[in-house]
Amino acid sequence: MIKFIKNFRKDENGAVTVDWVVLTAAVVGLAVAAYTAIEDSSTGLIGAAGGAVTGQNDGFGAP
Repeated sequence: MIKFIKNFRKDENGAVTVDWVVLTAAVVGLAVAAYTAIEDSSTGLIGAAGGAVTGQNDGFGAP
């Protein structure tokens, strides 16, 4: 039993797995944050561009 406990303490496979899981979760969190920021900014840009296009006179209608 003591030999099993000593071997278990020396085994690092579980620790490496936890490190990779934490790293992957951090990357996914950053990707979600970046996507949200880009989505919000692009929505505002599209609205501003649409308003600018709507407000322009095409030369064919009444001034």
